[in-house]
Amino acid sequence: MQAEIVTIGTELLLGKIVDTNAAYIAQQLATIGLDLYYETTVGDNEERITSVLQQALARSDVVITSGGLGPTVDDVTRQAVAKAAGRELVLDEKLLAQIEARFARHGFTMSDNNRRQAYIPQGARPIENPVGTAPAFIVETEQGLIISLPGVPRELKHLMETRVIPFLREKLHTGQVIIKSKTLRTCGIGESTVDSRIGDLMRSSNPTVGLAAHPGQTDVRITAKAENEAQADRLIAEMEEKLRERLGDVIYGTEEQTLEEVVAAMVAERGLSVAIVETNTQGLIAQRLENASQDRPILRDSYIVSRPEDAVEIASSLRSLIQEHGLVSDQIATATAKHLRETTGADIGLAVFGSMEERQGLFAESTGETHIALSTAEGTTQRAYKYGGTSELVKSWVSNAALDLVRRSLIKTRSGD
Repeated sequence: MQAEIVTIGTELLLGKIVDTNAAYIAQQLATIGLDLYYETTVGDNEERITSVLQQALARSDVVITSGGLGPTVDDVTRQAVAKAAGRELVLDEKLLAQIEARFARHGFTMSDNNRRQAYIPQGARPIENPVGTAPAFIVETEQGLIISLPGVPRELKHLMETRVIPFLREKLHTGQVIIKSKTLRTCGIGESTVDSRIGDLMRSSNPTVGLAAHPGQTDVRITAKAENEAQADRLIAEMEEKLRERLGDVIYGTEEQTLEEVVAAMVAERGLSVAIVETNTQGLIAQRLENASQDRPILRDSYIVSRPEDAVEIASSLRSLIQEHGLVSDQIATATAKHLRETTGADIGLAVFGSMEERQGLFAESTGETHIALSTAEGTTQRAYKYGGTSELVKSWVSNAALDLVRRSLIKTRSGD
């Protein structure tokens, strides 16, 4: 069975409100095994809402709407659903009495506007809303179901959990079928490289495997459909084992784990400390590690360098190297990483020296190169990168590359113990 979500509200299209309802509805549908293929957002326009709903009914078995059930003139979901279903709007006396009673309980007199909320498509099944004034309703058509819910998140969540999910489970005979997912988080290689390693596994139908790219990282999502959680967990575990065989230590964590959390934990578990010098990342690496290690501080020292003079203040011996090679170079990064470890007492010295050349244009793109050096008791490792994009994007890329260099160094040290 296939479901579709239609969120309604001009404020959503304007970016004034973040749509949390669609994500919640999707999560709830997964618990009963309904496949979700489409999600549409449409403004408060009766004609456009009607058109979207007609398209949804043509391709989906269940259409769930949120929003547009209030008492104001621009709340037109009721009218649009009625048109899409080929029904008339009719006054439901029981709903009207419920709305009036709710106002009375709170010491208010119901306005004429609120009377609109008691109108639903002819033949629709009303759903009383005990936590708000906007009733919900279900319309059954020859093509499929339309379930209209209020847009207020608190009200929507209550009705989804107590009325909609039980109704769908019984109506569609979904039993205990569930959809469950697990995300493996990777770094150090791009999305295309991940794809080339696991492409055949991504053709699996159950569980499915999908990718989501971020700056310097790629998430690998495994989604299984099963009759119960145990079966879903087993399907996910079998696929995860295959993925780990292909990707190895490119996988740094799972679910909501961040790269800095993993690195900070590895450093803290070994009783180590880190000293950092940054240029084009402007302190982002130190900030990420500090936020991730508040319970067990691991930062011994950190510096931000924006001019050659700043680097010389850290180590006067860098002056001649800067004159010979420039500030952004392998030689400066390597010398600085060694100097940090030797002078601060830190176990790990990390130096990031990069340049950014701003280009005028629509996206204010930047290009440049970055040299990252890592110094430990085992020696010094150096990497060079060229990145393009906005300065914020490059900061994300470079900080991830630097943290991953620390992570891989610690893995190598552990395997050599």
